[in-house]
Amino acid sequence: MIIYHGSNIVVRKPRLITQNRYLDFGFGFYTTTNKMQAVSFAEKVYRRKNEGSKEVSIFEVDEEKIFSELSVLRFDSPNEAWLDFVSENRSGN
Repeated sequence: MIIYHGSNIVVRKPRLITQNRYLDFGFGFYTTTNKMQAVSFAEKVYRRKNEGSKEVSIFEVDEEKIFSELSVLRFDSPNEAWLDFVSENRSGN
């Protein structure tokens, strides 16, 4: 599986950075399978930070290995469970 990360820097080795704000999906390294979404996010991050450049980092991961070795909460669509999860994270729960 190919996943993308949009930022104002190239990310060669992802790492978790402590956040001081509540994000939609909680603490973590955010990726997407949608390249255009990553491009859009890179543009937003670049504008917000006003440094670096618009960058999309590309990673290839073994989906079968990830889902067998990690605890993953997966949403295949923005359904009610997804909305509940995002709402709880935004409120800091």
